[in-house]
Amino acid sequence: MSAPSTNFEGWVAHSATDPLKFTTFAPKPFTDTDVEIKITHCGICGSDIHTLRSGWGPTDYPCVVGHEIIGIATRVGSGVSTLASSPASRVIRVGDRVGVGPQSMSCLKPNCEACSTKRENYCPRITGTYASRYADGNKSYGGYATYWRGPAHFVFKIPDALPSAEAAPLLCAGITVFSPLVQYGVGPGKSVGIIGIGGLGHLGIQFAKALNCDRVVAISRTSSKRDDAIKGLGADAFIATDEDKTWSKKNSGSLDVILCTVSSPKMPLAQYLRLLKLNGTFVQLGAPEDPLPPIRAGALIMKGVKITGSNIGSPDEIRQMLELAAEKKVLPWIQKRPMKEVNQALVDMHEGKARYRYVLTNDVDGNKARL
Repeated sequence: MSAPSTNFEGWVAHSATDPLKFTTFAPKPFTDTDVEIKITHCGICGSDIHTLRSGWGPTDYPCVVGHEIIGIATRVGSGVSTLASSPASRVIRVGDRVGVGPQSMSCLKPNCEACSTKRENYCPRITGTYASRYADGNKSYGGYATYWRGPAHFVFKIPDALPSAEAAPLLCAGITVFSPLVQYGVGPGKSVGIIGIGGLGHLGIQFAKALNCDRVVAISRTSSKRDDAIKGLGADAFIATDEDKTWSKKNSGSLDVILCTVSSPKMPLAQYLRLLKLNGTFVQLGAPEDPLPPIRAGALIMKGVKITGSNIGSPDEIRQMLELAAEKKVLPWIQKRPMKEVNQALVDMHEGKARYRYVLTNDVDGNKARL
């Protein structure tokens, strides 16, 4: 067991406009139900960019973002092996390869509707892995750093079949698409549409196929990603909305579930809804800083369609997702970037250059084949 650390080092944001600076920060105090992780990989998520620029509201600076964390457990609290809140976390030991996603705590109280039904991701007292506060007031810091520290309840062992770099984006992008697919019954006999072939969407296609969905339709503005979607990711069909003026009429009533990963207030929402079958479900995953576009009531009433959203996934769903990804070889398309190049990587991510996910890498040693 390593010696306690007073400060960690990481890429810290001090304002919405200044570049990240590599410096020290003080993590939460270590408790007997915590795990400390030496970070080897951390994916870059669109949420990181929104948070860094205070796009969703004022960010609690200083801030270290990053919530697709993979690393090696270097310290495990004495209470983890008997953790009452999470029997699945009791197996974590020093030396294990583990990961952390966008959530690092919830209230875990028996009178909480979300936590008592194992839907901790909807707890009203959720603690995000970064730019958030624990119940005791301590700040949460993310994975653009050398170490992470936090509650074992939200730490996950990574299956051996998943390489670390590819596993990182699964912990946010992967679970964000996997959870609603499972929640809304996607599988044999179902047709699914995935809007947006990017960091989320390319995983949505793969997981829909891994769940044995009958038909998966990729939906994008142009046909530039058609080959990626069909030949590379396994989609059965492709719709380019800017290139076919009759796309919504031609494909009307063809889909049971639509996952919308885009974050544009200008998206043709009413036309997307037209693609749904009777009682179909439209799930919004992208979180734009502006409001969604307005729609007329008839778009909902005439076919009884539902518009809903989905927030990451529960710990149980994350474990289920990791096992399916390992079994079916669902892997994100990634490009590795050295952690020291994080500022440029963020610029490139914002400009849409990632195909389809950047993963930051710290210098790693030992067991390099798996890492």
